[in-house]
Amino acid sequence: MSRLKRKIDQYLVEWKNNKYKMPLIVKGARQIGKTDAIENFAKNNYKNIVEINFALQKQYQDIFDDGYEVDTILKNISLKNPEFEFIPGETLIFFDELQACINCATSLKAFNQDGRFDVICSGSLMGISYNQIESNSVGNKIDYNMYSMDFEEFLWAKGYKEDQIEDLYKCMLEMKPLSNIQYEVMMSNFKEYMIIGGMPAIVNKFVTQKNYSGTLEMQKQILLDYEEDITKYANGLDQGKILNVYRKIPTFLGNENKKFQISKVEDGARNREYVGTIEWLDNAGIINISYCMEQPELPLGGNYNPDNFRLYFGDTGMLIGSLDDEAQEDLRNNKNFNTYKGAIYENIVGDMLVKQGYKLYFYKNEKGTIEMDFFIRDKDSLIPVEVKANDNATVSLNNLIESEKYKDIKYGIKLCNKNIGFNGKFYTFPYFLTFLLKRYLKEK
Repeated sequence: MSRLKRKIDQYLVEWKNNKYKMPLIVKGARQIGKTDAIENFAKNNYKNIVEINFALQKQYQDIFDDGYEVDTILKNISLKNPEFEFIPGETLIFFDELQACINCATSLKAFNQDGRFDVICSGSLMGISYNQIESNSVGNKIDYNMYSMDFEEFLWAKGYKEDQIEDLYKCMLEMKPLSNIQYEVMMSNFKEYMIIGGMPAIVNKFVTQKNYSGTLEMQKQILLDYEEDITKYANGLDQGKILNVYRKIPTFLGNENKKFQISKVEDGARNREYVGTIEWLDNAGIINISYCMEQPELPLGGNYNPDNFRLYFGDTGMLIGSLDDEAQEDLRNNKNFNTYKGAIYENIVGDMLVKQGYKLYFYKNEKGTIEMDFFIRDKDSLIPVEVKANDNATVSLNNLIESEKYKDIKYGIKLCNKNIGFNGKFYTFPYFLTFLLKRYLKEK
């Protein structure tokens, strides 16, 4: 199994070369390739590696019991494994599965002030309050959010080169339609990505064997692994309730309005009984939450209703895996999807936006006459983003742009199965270019 190139690879090298670096925490869902990326980086950049996995090597969970002095911690590690060496300036200490030993976070302040060793922690943050880690190590660590593979990483896995991706970007910048061959090939790659998602083991299987065989089983297995994690790690919260929410995501996405309603998760369910369940799934990296804006205006973060939201899977392959067994086949043959087709395109666009660092917001006015899938921004305007599964009219997009009422909106973006274009009001891009949007808005 050849190793897949990931964006974190470059980030880790830059982190190592920064002389003011602090201990690094790599956060993200399970099975997205965190450990593999850190081990690969360590092997190529350090003479000496000390790796401890708190979930698998429970004997190390008490190394912080005698305090947080670096020398005390190292002494305790060496007592348990005398073969570990600690060479200042040449050693990476890698604490994996941070969630299984919360005290580790408190030690980061001492490691940061000591400065002799580089420290990376990694964890899925399942079942721990990130606030706990925050208070334990505030100002003494850097966070890196890692996700399953984005579309660009998928293209790398398939063998595409940087300059081929640059060509796509250049067409966006110049508002020049893609050639037929570029369009058709990229659309076909995008459909593959939409069906299998970005979980590295699944992508690797797919690109190695060049067909879908066995990928659906792998998706279903990861979904089951997540269920197992929920029952294992959801301390202090009702695991049954978290499972209820998790299992209902596909049902709500299939509804016309997609709004997630606790009252429909189980008979007689009340919001207050489900407090913390959505946040738990969000912290674990399993879902992306999109909040409804009170008004389509800036600032995005201060203008939404925390009780009105939609839930998407953090990886679209997981959504496909959660549908019936024939869903993958249907999507490959472009049939049987109706409202669900819209949900899948929305899920993948949301996923692509989150992987660029955006938070998700949508809008639906009370009368239901204006509805917008997502909003992003450039430095001085709010940008409505409409995702079209079929190329029908864009009434809401036109209303938002043309109305005097929405002063922060100057233009919009429509993502659909159409080539690059601009009609004076909104830009049209094919779905597969979504991964370049942030860069495009910064540089255009």
